[in-house]
Amino acid sequence: MRRYSEAIKADVRRRMSPPHRQSVAQISDELGIHIVTLYNWRKAWRLQGEVVPASEREPEGWSAAHGQTAFTVPMFEAFMQRAMPEPP
Repeated sequence: MRRYSEAIKADVRRRMSPPHRQSVAQISDELGIHIVTLYNWRKAWRLQGEVVPASEREPEGWSAAHGQTAFTVPMFEAFMQRAMPEPP
């Protein structure tokens, strides 16, 4: 397994972060770092509380279709009907 310097990792973090928001695939192509390595670094940075976007899109372009909102909101009504059934 190849080891990368902290300077390389800092450059990758900068490229992933706003305002650059480069994709993992683009960074991999440009720097020659395996895509799995980049995904692992991004995951580790997120676990440390750093903001590393998963998309090149600006936040203004985000919608409810992203993230868990699209999954949880439609199921909320069904959950509430099970949790609080109508009285007989």
